[in-house]
Amino acid sequence: MERMFRLYDSGRDGYIDLMELKLMMEKLGAPQTHLGLKNMIKEVDEDFDGKLSFREFLQIFHKPAAGELEEDSGLLTLAKLSEIDVSIEGVKGAKNFFEAKVQALSSASKFEAEIRAEQDERKREEEERKHRRAAFRELKSAFTQ
Repeated sequence: MERMFRLYDSGRDGYIDLMELKLMMEKLGAPQTHLGLKNMIKEVDEDFDGKLSFREFLQIFHKPAAGELEEDSGLLTLAKLSEIDVSIEGVKGAKNFFEAKVQALSSASKFEAEIRAEQDERKREEEERKHRRAAFRELKSAFTQ
């Protein structure tokens, strides 16, 4: 998955933007309309920056397992393109494919853990800010009396 992501990240900025996604879908034989491409990004764009990070890109392949993609979605088309036919690829090809899928899913779990850690850190910082404000108000009231 990472190789595929890097292949289509022609700007080498760590993101797949609208034009890069357009090119990727065309090369994979599933061209999309401009609106379709925007909707594809919107379905997995967690930070609402209008482009796909590698983590967001991985979710394309993680979501179909949970049935979360819309039926007419370009992302569903992309996810289906990543499916494998064992009769064509053989057992070795299927083994490699599924090992890559497992690795992608475990990477997604790592990202979820990172997100939870970031959220916990933000909560801790907010609590710390509240305590500092309360201490400041206490000191301020001592001087105003």
